[in-house]
Amino acid sequence: MARLGSYTGILMTCQTPAVPIIFSPRLDPVRTPWNGRILALGLSLTCLLVLVTAARLKPSPAGIGTHTALGLPDCQWLLKTGVPCFSCGMTTSFSWFARGNFVASFYVQPMGMVLAVLAVVMFWTSLYVAFTGRAPHQLILQIPPRYHAIPLVAFGIAAWAWKIFIHLHGIDGWPV
Repeated sequence: MARLGSYTGILMTCQTPAVPIIFSPRLDPVRTPWNGRILALGLSLTCLLVLVTAARLKPSPAGIGTHTALGLPDCQWLLKTGVPCFSCGMTTSFSWFARGNFVASFYVQPMGMVLAVLAVVMFWTSLYVAFTGRAPHQLILQIPPRYHAIPLVAFGIAAWAWKIFIHLHGIDGWPV
């Protein structure tokens, strides 16, 4: 009986640690249900609509105000404070991006270009999910937010500071 007890004690101390889920392959593929696939298709079409609308708009040479071509009012924050708001220049940036002028898109509003790139990525990813039913988000969910959300927010704040800087110095905009 003593030998059996010591034998089980050895087995308990020699156990291997669990492999993190990110390194273990799934045997059964994760499938998105039909309602998720329809949602993914809707998301894909929405991103496409945003990019096509941006391509049809003529970017404002002032670097702001392209959104007024959609019937939207001027930025009240800018009119009242003289300082661009967080989203000032986003539509212009999207419009430059959709036309393939990535330098102008980044210059006018860096966060606008990042969001335009994310719209393109989201369009293709959502289309992939809609047609294949595979869920690529499983890997993204394994990444802690400090590696993607916090840098994105920090970049957004820096982009807003850049927009304020170029606006106050009169170098806002890009020649059409």
